Amino acid sequence: MIILGIDPGIGRTGWGVIEVQSSKFKVQSFGCIETEPNSPLIDRLIILYEQLSKIIKEEKPDEMGVEQLFFNTNAKTALMVGHARGVVLLVAGLQQIPLNEYTPLQVKMALTGYGRAEKPQIGQMVKTILKLESIPKPDDTADALAIALTHAFTRKLNNKKIV
Repeated sequence: MIILGIDPGIGRTGWGVIEVQSSKFKVQSFGCIETEPNSPLIDRLIILYEQLSKIIKEEKPDEMGVEQLFFNTNAKTALMVGHARGVVLLVAGLQQIPLNEYTPLQVKMALTGYGRAEKPQIGQMVKTILKLESIPKPDDTADALAIALTHAFTRKLNNKKIV
């Protein structure tokens, strides 16, 4: 089973692909799609669409996980993240890849067992579980791998067989 995790954002969208066999996890690839802050919104969304489509074509994920929109005090930021999430959902739908959404709390609980875990703790767990030499940077990339792992753990908890 190949899982693509996405941490959406308009400036930076983290992505991570893991391979899951039974209870073993292996990183296939990961990275971050970045757009220019002063570019028009439509251009940024097109870049995100094209890059995600390319990643899916190259990595061939069976399923995807994406972070749910987290409402904070900055409505403008939430709106921009919503645009990026829309592109992610569109790409998954067009490619007919099953997609599940996870809240930040679900990701923190899945990886650390603690709902108030900080980014460094999540990064450390990603590094440990995936046997990486260092925590992936930027944080968006580590978060995307955490989302992919959360999807794998959730599947296992729901007794769905991962080959």
